[in-house]
Amino acid sequence: QAQVVESGGGLVQAGGSLRLSCAASGGTVSTVAMGWFRQAPGKERELLASIRWANGDAYYADSVKGRFTISRDVRKNTIYLQMNSLQPDDTAVYYCALQRVGARSYDTWGQGAQVTVSS
Repeated sequence: QAQVVESGGGLVQAGGSLRLSCAASGGTVSTVAMGWFRQAPGKERELLASIRWANGDAYYADSVKGRFTISRDVRKNTIYLQMNSLQPDDTAVYYCALQRVGARSYDTWGQGAQVTVSS
């Protein structure tokens, strides 16, 4: 059974950078895509970026386009989210998710990583 584990969250000042990592294990050979989501208090969870496992095609939400970069390391079954020019509005719990073959959407979720941006 596939599992994903996030790491790399923390506290950063406005304008700073952080890189999140998400390691997938167990059944990753059937991965279609992986993505990064976030949820701030009182707000709905939003998709920030996703990457197709087979060819690396990436998608970005308008809110992070030009500031965040998603990448993958196929050998390590890991994806990354490089976050630059962070602002207090980026404060949220960031989740990694994986979509397996046959699933209609992301069906494997990590526990979340807190990112806090101070002003």
